[in-house]
Amino acid sequence: MTDSTARFRELNLYRQYFDLVAAGTKTIEVRVKYPHLADLAAGDVIRFRIKGTDETCEVKVKRVTGYSDFEALLDGEGPANVNPTATRDQQLANMRAIYPPEKEALGALAIEIEHAAA
Repeated sequence: MTDSTARFRELNLYRQYFDLVAAGTKTIEVRVKYPHLADLAAGDVIRFRIKGTDETCEVKVKRVTGYSDFEALLDGEGPANVNPTATRDQQLANMRAIYPPEKEALGALAIEIEHAAA
């Protein structure tokens, strides 16, 4: 028998993306491949928090897929799943405004999420 205990994470999220996650319209969260996210896996729970507030939203990780960069991620996941309110070019510019080139060089993670059961 294997132990498949879900892990719990808390990550900050900008208001514009938090609102999309809370509404259920953003199903792919994008992060760079930081070492602390290396073991993120399906079944884990993420509590997103707007930094400096008590506003949170919990989601369950359905899948984690690695990509070489943000362009490959958008091609593989579809821009509408990452941010249904912005074009592919806008999303790419937004990601690169958040993560400088040396961070993108670590690789990109597409984290498929769904609302956690209450």
